[in-house]
Amino acid sequence: MAALSHAAFQTWLDRYVAAWRSYDEQAIGDLFGADCRYRYHPEDDPLEGRDAIVADWLTDRDQPGEYDARYEVLAIDPANGNHVASGWTRYLTSAGDLRDEYWNVFLVTFDDAGQATTFTEWWIQDREFAHMARVAAVDRALAKAAGTA
Repeated sequence: MAALSHAAFQTWLDRYVAAWRSYDEQAIGDLFGADCRYRYHPEDDPLEGRDAIVADWLTDRDQPGEYDARYEVLAIDPANGNHVASGWTRYLTSAGDLRDEYWNVFLVTFDDAGQATTFTEWWIQDREFAHMARVAAVDRALAKAAGTA
Protein backbone atom coordinates (compact mmCIF):
# COMPACT_ATOMS: atom_id res chain seq x y z
CA MET A 1 0.00 0.00 0.00
CA ALA A 2 1.21 3.45 -0.88
CA ALA A 3 0.79 6.67 1.04
CA LEU A 4 -0.29 9.61 -1.09
CA SER A 5 0.68 13.15 -0.23
CA HIS A 6 -2.01 15.43 1.18
CA ALA A 7 -2.26 17.21 -2.20
CA ALA A 8 -2.44 13.95 -4.17
CA PHE A 9 -5.18 12.58 -1.92
CA GLN A 10 -7.17 15.82 -2.23
CA THR A 11 -6.80 15.63 -6.01
CA TRP A 12 -8.10 12.05 -5.91
CA LEU A 13 -11.11 13.19 -3.83
CA ASP A 14 -11.82 16.01 -6.28
CA ARG A 15 -11.61 13.51 -9.16
CA TYR A 16 -14.04 11.26 -7.25
CA VAL A 17 -16.62 14.06 -7.11
CA ALA A 18 -15.98 14.97 -10.77
CA ALA A 19 -16.45 11.32 -11.81
CA TRP A 20 -19.72 11.17 -9.88
CA ARG A 21 -20.95 14.36 -11.55
CA SER A 22 -20.02 13.19 -15.03
CA TYR A 23 -20.75 9.46 -14.73
CA ASP A 24 -17.89 9.06 -17.20
CA GLU A 25 -16.95 5.38 -17.22
CA GLN A 26 -13.25 6.05 -17.76
CA ALA A 27 -13.08 8.73 -15.04
CA ILE A 28 -14.75 6.37 -12.57
CA GLY A 29 -12.52 3.46 -13.49
CA ASP A 30 -9.35 5.54 -13.24
CA LEU A 31 -10.01 6.05 -9.52
CA PHE A 32 -9.87 2.37 -8.63
CA GLY A 33 -7.36 -0.44 -9.00
CA ALA A 34 -8.35 -3.58 -10.88
CA ASP A 35 -8.91 -5.53 -7.64
CA CYS A 36 -10.30 -2.73 -5.45
CA ARG A 37 -12.76 -3.68 -2.71
CA TYR A 38 -15.44 -0.95 -2.43
CA ARG A 39 -17.97 -0.65 0.38
CA TYR A 40 -20.76 1.93 0.56
CA HIS A 41 -21.03 1.08 4.27
CA PRO A 42 -18.58 -0.82 6.51
CA GLU A 43 -21.03 -3.70 7.03
CA ASP A 44 -21.72 -4.16 3.30
CA ASP A 45 -20.19 -6.96 1.31
CA PRO A 46 -17.65 -5.25 -0.92
CA LEU A 47 -17.97 -4.71 -4.62
CA GLU A 48 -14.98 -6.65 -5.97
CA GLY A 49 -12.93 -5.09 -8.74
CA ARG A 50 -12.93 -1.98 -10.91
CA ASP A 51 -15.43 -3.34 -13.43
CA ALA A 52 -18.00 -4.10 -10.70
CA ILE A 53 -17.51 -0.66 -9.14
CA VAL A 54 -17.94 1.15 -12.45
CA ALA A 55 -21.01 -0.91 -13.34
CA ASP A 56 -22.57 -0.19 -9.93
CA TRP A 57 -21.94 3.56 -10.20
CA LEU A 58 -23.56 3.60 -13.64
CA THR A 59 -26.61 1.57 -12.57
CA ASP A 60 -28.31 4.02 -10.22
CA ARG A 61 -27.46 7.56 -11.31
CA ASP A 62 -28.39 10.73 -9.51
CA GLN A 63 -29.95 13.43 -11.68
CA PRO A 64 -27.58 16.16 -12.93
CA GLY A 65 -27.81 19.29 -10.81
CA GLU A 66 -29.66 17.52 -8.01
CA TYR A 67 -26.64 16.70 -5.84
CA ASP A 68 -23.38 18.19 -4.69
CA ALA A 69 -20.50 17.00 -2.56
CA ARG A 70 -17.26 18.14 -0.99
CA TYR A 71 -14.72 15.88 0.67
CA GLU A 72 -11.44 16.92 2.27
CA VAL A 73 -8.40 15.14 3.60
CA LEU A 74 -8.69 14.45 7.32
CA ALA A 75 -5.67 12.20 7.96
CA ILE A 76 -3.05 10.07 6.25
CA ASP A 77 -1.14 7.34 8.06
CA PRO A 78 1.94 6.56 5.97
CA ALA A 79 2.83 3.62 8.23
CA ASN A 80 -0.22 1.58 7.15
CA GLY A 81 -1.35 3.45 4.04
CA ASN A 82 -4.71 4.51 5.45
CA HIS A 83 -6.17 7.73 4.05
CA VAL A 84 -9.18 9.30 5.76
CA ALA A 85 -11.42 11.98 4.29
CA SER A 86 -14.53 13.69 5.60
CA GLY A 87 -17.14 15.84 3.97
CA TRP A 88 -20.73 16.25 2.96
CA THR A 89 -23.13 15.13 0.28
CA ARG A 90 -26.19 17.24 -0.47
CA TYR A 91 -29.23 16.33 -2.53
CA LEU A 92 -31.28 19.10 -4.09
CA THR A 93 -34.76 19.46 -5.55
CA SER A 94 -35.05 20.16 -9.27
CA ALA A 95 -35.51 23.83 -8.22
CA GLY A 96 -32.15 23.73 -6.41
CA ASP A 97 -33.48 23.67 -2.83
CA LEU A 98 -31.74 21.45 -0.28
CA ARG A 99 -33.82 18.30 0.29
CA ASP A 100 -31.34 16.00 2.09
CA GLU A 101 -27.83 16.07 3.50
CA TYR A 102 -25.32 13.48 4.65
CA TRP A 103 -22.00 13.67 6.45
CA ASN A 104 -19.40 11.24 5.15
CA VAL A 105 -16.11 9.67 6.17
CA PHE A 106 -14.03 7.66 3.69
CA LEU A 107 -11.25 5.22 4.51
CA VAL A 108 -9.13 4.54 1.42
CA THR A 109 -5.91 2.68 0.63
CA PHE A 110 -3.96 3.12 -2.60
CA ASP A 111 -1.53 1.27 -4.83
CA ASP A 112 1.67 2.81 -6.19
CA ALA A 113 -0.24 4.13 -9.23
CA GLY A 114 -2.54 6.20 -6.99
CA GLN A 115 -5.60 4.03 -7.58
CA ALA A 116 -7.72 2.92 -4.64
CA THR A 117 -7.25 -0.67 -3.50
CA THR A 118 -9.89 -0.41 -0.76
CA PHE A 119 -12.65 2.14 -0.21
CA THR A 120 -15.06 2.17 2.72
CA GLU A 121 -17.64 4.85 3.41
CA TRP A 122 -19.36 5.77 6.65
CA TRP A 123 -22.29 8.17 6.36
CA ILE A 124 -24.94 9.66 8.55
CA GLN A 125 -27.95 11.66 7.56
CA ASP A 126 -28.10 15.21 8.90
CA ARG A 127 -30.20 15.30 12.09
CA GLU A 128 -32.80 17.70 10.72
CA PHE A 129 -33.39 15.62 7.59
CA ALA A 130 -33.38 12.36 9.57
CA HIS A 131 -36.03 13.81 11.89
CA MET A 132 -38.18 14.93 8.96
CA ALA A 133 -37.88 11.46 7.39
CA ARG A 134 -39.00 9.79 10.65
CA VAL A 135 -41.98 12.15 10.99
CA ALA A 136 -42.99 11.48 7.39
CA ALA A 137 -42.73 7.71 7.94
CA VAL A 138 -44.92 7.91 11.04
CA ASP A 139 -47.46 10.07 9.18
CA ARG A 140 -47.59 7.51 6.35
CA ALA A 141 -48.05 4.63 8.79
CA LEU A 142 -50.84 6.46 10.63
CA ALA A 143 -52.59 7.32 7.38
CA LYS A 144 -52.34 3.71 6.24
CA ALA A 145 -53.71 2.44 9.55
CA ALA A 146 -56.60 4.91 9.30
CA GLY A 147 -57.29 3.79 5.75
CA THR A 148 -56.62 7.21 4.24
CA ALA A 149 -53.42 6.28 2.41
